[in-house]
Amino acid sequence: MNSGDIFRFDLLTILGPTACGKTRLAVEIAHNLSGEIISADSRQVFRKLNIGTGKDLIEYQHPDGTIPHHLIDIIDPADDYSVFHFQNDFYNSYLDIKKKHKQPILCGGTGLYIEAILRHFSISPVKPNIELRKELDILSIGELQEKLKSIKSKHHNTSDFLHKKRLIRAIEIALSPVPEKSLPVKIEAPVIIGIDYPRSEVRNRITLRLHERINEGLIEEVEDLIRSGVTHERLEYFGLEYRFISRFIEGKLNKNDMIQKLNSAIHQFSKRQMTFFRHMEKQGIKIHWIPKGNQQQAFKLLENWTQ
Repeated sequence: MNSGDIFRFDLLTILGPTACGKTRLAVEIAHNLSGEIISADSRQVFRKLNIGTGKDLIEYQHPDGTIPHHLIDIIDPADDYSVFHFQNDFYNSYLDIKKKHKQPILCGGTGLYIEAILRHFSISPVKPNIELRKELDILSIGELQEKLKSIKSKHHNTSDFLHKKRLIRAIEIALSPVPEKSLPVKIEAPVIIGIDYPRSEVRNRITLRLHERINEGLIEEVEDLIRSGVTHERLEYFGLEYRFISRFIEGKLNKNDMIQKLNSAIHQFSKRQMTFFRHMEKQGIKIHWIPKGNQQQAFKLLENWTQ
C-alpha cells in the first residue's frame, strides 16, 4: 500500500480508548496514504492544555516530514466548544484536505464527535435559556442525569454526566426545537478502524502514562493555567487531570489521593469510551477492530478498499 493507491472510501477514521496509540497509527497511515489528520478530541482543541490532554505534537513528526493535522490548538481555554463547533470545523478541514487531493483521516477518542460525522447529525446552535437554567440549577446532579436520559437517551456525551453545567447545557440543547441544517458534505463510504487492547493492558498503559505525565510537569501545567486566569471552576469543566489536580492545588486532596483518584477516574473514562463505541456499532457503524493497533494488520485491511 502506498500513496499512489486509490481507495474506495471518503473518510478513514481511527478510534479507540485513551492511551491506545491512535495518533501513532494515524500518522503511519497518513504517511502511506498521503493523508492529513483531523483530530476528534474534545480537549485538544484548547490551547495551553497540553500534557493533560496528551497533545504530544511531536507524534506528528514522521522521519519523512511532519504530517499535517487539524483542530488542535484552535481556541483559548476560556472559549466554549461543542459538537456543533466541531462539526463545522471538521467539514471545513475535510473540504480543504480534499481540495489538495489528500486523504482525510479522522482520529480521536471523543465518541460523540466521531458519531456526529459518521451518522450525519444535523446540529444547530442553541442560545442560552436563562429561565430554564435557573429551574435546573436547583436540581441535584442525579436528578439532572435522569432528566437528560428521559429527554435524549441516545445522543448525549458521556462527559455531560460528570459536570453540573454540562448537564444543564445538554438538557437546554435537548429541549430546544432547532431547524434542520443542510450539511456541506455527507460521508458516504467511511472505513473505521478501532484499536483494541485487553482490558488489563489498557489499565497498565493508563497508569504508566499518568505517572509519566506527572513527571513531565502535568501539575505545573495546571498551576500555569491558574496563573494565566483559568479558574478552578473552569478546570473542573475540563475534567480528569485538570479536575483532580485543581482540587490538589486547592488543598482538597493530598498528592497520593489525587493520583489514586485520578488514575481510577481515567480507567472509568476509558471504559465509558468503549461503551460508546459499542453503542455506535449497535447503531450500524461498522468498526474494524485491530489488536493493539498493529500497523501491518491495518494496512492489510485497507488493501480491501483499493481500486
